[in-house]
Amino acid sequence: ADCQEKDPAMSELYLVEGDSAGGSAKQGRDRKFQAILPLKGKILNVEKARFEKLIASQEIATLITVLGTGIGKDEYSADKLRYHRIIIMTDADVDGAHIRTLLLTFFYRQMPELVERGHIYIAQPPLYKIKQGKDERYLKDDQEMKIYMLKSALNNAVLYPTSEAAPIQADALEQIAKQYFLAEAVIDRLSRFTAPEASHALLILPTLSLDDAQHAQSSAKQLEAACGGSIKVVVEADEAGELRLRLEKLYHGNYSVSYMDRDFLKGSDYVQIRQASEILNGLIKPGAFIARGEQKRTVSSFKQAIEWLLEEAKRGVNIQRYKGLGEMNPSQLWETTMDVKNRILLRVRIEDAISADEIFTTLMGDVVEPRRAFIEKNALGVKNLDV
Repeated sequence: ADCQEKDPAMSELYLVEGDSAGGSAKQGRDRKFQAILPLKGKILNVEKARFEKLIASQEIATLITVLGTGIGKDEYSADKLRYHRIIIMTDADVDGAHIRTLLLTFFYRQMPELVERGHIYIAQPPLYKIKQGKDERYLKDDQEMKIYMLKSALNNAVLYPTSEAAPIQADALEQIAKQYFLAEAVIDRLSRFTAPEASHALLILPTLSLDDAQHAQSSAKQLEAACGGSIKVVVEADEAGELRLRLEKLYHGNYSVSYMDRDFLKGSDYVQIRQASEILNGLIKPGAFIARGEQKRTVSSFKQAIEWLLEEAKRGVNIQRYKGLGEMNPSQLWETTMDVKNRILLRVRIEDAISADEIFTTLMGDVVEPRRAFIEKNALGVKNLDV
């Protein structure tokens, strides 16, 4: 579905996952300058495909035709691009991320000038719709939803760290809760790649260190004890001779192994956990309770207090989680993701071409071992993962 505008600088093309979302996007768009191309079939992994197979792919052939640039050394010209904004719009799940990655691989390998000139964008559709009375709003992701619900939950709420202590009022409570949520998000992410017991233990332990053998052994003992003996933690040296913690957990008769190295303990994720830990450790004492209006609840941890508040806040609130773009009607898709006044777009940039080339080769190529090594090395630092 093309747009009416013929000036490429004023035109944009949405690459939309699936027929259902493509149909909604066609109905909801501004026909003057927004064109829609539904992606119906599987997108070819161009990193693995020869040029002959590439141009034989129906989806790729259609995309090339719509873009107007041609392809190959003799025919390709970025100056012929018909739309100066190419917007990838996929579902906010693993399948959507995979399609997005395949499209980015195609543009980087076959039409790098489009990336270099800033023509490639990624749409940011919302994950939630919240309705409370007459108030409706869309929220981008889990974190934004938690913050919204937290603000609602903290209305008229106070936390008493002990039965006789001065209360922590809503404003201060909100700041503590935000630190806690950020740390929990990091911990949840880490738990996909290392033992969950170890990830959660980081929030209650003092700062771990691998600065020397003595600190490393002490950190290993503390982490193992905090996991209640379910995980064996040993100090070892990696291939470069750097100390790291090796975590072994027996799972269904097999050992699952993960690592915490110096890069992780010096990185932003661990700093985030430590910041929350310094605030939370020792905050809740015997007799602590949380109150919201006339309701109150005795608690033994900050986590328990926040979870109770959030459950209370959900009363009378309708929360809709979108599994895919196809669940939105045309007006919702326009309002949240396509309206220039409201939408959020991420522009794709490549600051380091050599590094980008290595990453695409490693992750999208045929050779398995470098990909496995890359995932193992970077697993603890990954962000914004949706599984």
